[in-house]
Amino acid sequence: MPTFGARSEQNLKGVHPDLIRVLRRAITKFDFTVICGVRTDAEQRALYAQGRTKPGPKVTWTLNSRHKINARTGFGHAVDCVPHPLDWNDSKAFDALAKAILTAAHDEGVKLTWGADWDRDGKPRERGETDSPHFELAP
Repeated sequence: MPTFGARSEQNLKGVHPDLIRVLRRAITKFDFTVICGVRTDAEQRALYAQGRTKPGPKVTWTLNSRHKINARTGFGHAVDCVPHPLDWNDSKAFDALAKAILTAAHDEGVKLTWGADWDRDGKPRERGETDSPHFELAP
């Protein structure tokens, strides 16, 4: 049975147990890596600066990311995941990954929001959503 590698396991530290449970179920059906879990305030500020006051493309639009530790729960509520093999331009691979994760979430009774379908209507990228690696616990 497929399992996470060391990088993914490290990136799951501090992530909400419900989200971890979903991802552990999904990895048995689809091969992927968790490239980001919890972020510190400093990490989020640095990402926010990218494309604004620092060089590089914009990669986030908020300082109040759900990757940061939630004061109420004590966990991060978001992860970024990429399919294997990784091709950043292969939206079909990201769609397949999303299907595996969202199916696992449904099976586990956990509501998630995917960064390519913020309104959760099943129509990815319809409004220009571009955060295909991002999954978060629905508020």
